[in-house]
Amino acid sequence: MIVAMIRSNHYEVAFEAYLRDRGVGYLAVDEAKRTLLGETDVKSLDFVVVGPKTAKLVVDVKGRKFPTGTATSSWQNWTEEEDISGLLRWASTFGPDYRGVLAFLYQIQAPYVLPKGTADYFSFKNERYLLRGIDVAEYQKHMRVRSTKWRTVHLPVEAFRSVVKPFSKFLQLDQPAA
Repeated sequence: MIVAMIRSNHYEVAFEAYLRDRGVGYLAVDEAKRTLLGETDVKSLDFVVVGPKTAKLVVDVKGRKFPTGTATSSWQNWTEEEDISGLLRWASTFGPDYRGVLAFLYQIQAPYVLPKGTADYFSFKNERYLLRGIDVAEYQKHMRVRSTKWRTVHLPVEAFRSVVKPFSKFLQLDQPAA
């Protein structure tokens, strides 16, 4: 019997559709309970992804809207500190072939439109998304504290631009599906 996981986070549902549409193998993680790794708990990851070639990823999906407010020049890339440490631990536990990746899935807000042919720009359930990824080790090198109270971090604009790339690059896909 196959049991479908019910996901209430539309960003994770859209990410799963992106993988499925490209024929990429994945395991969606049930985040209902905390996970133990050794004797300590660790934040759950969202997906274990095995690409059609040699890609092996542990992924945490971060949903954001673009643009937000009046700022159209920078893409929100904040996350919690425990997301970074958790992904690093998961990648290490899975082994040297695995990479931790933060998948930033931007829901593009009307009337903003991205140019045709933009890599990993796709539609799902009448919404438009742009999927970008950052290797968690690279993110950690450049991250800055955003809020000590909320334990969040982010990348400054220039650092973000230097390390972010279309998610399909992590999957080693030659041509993203249209």
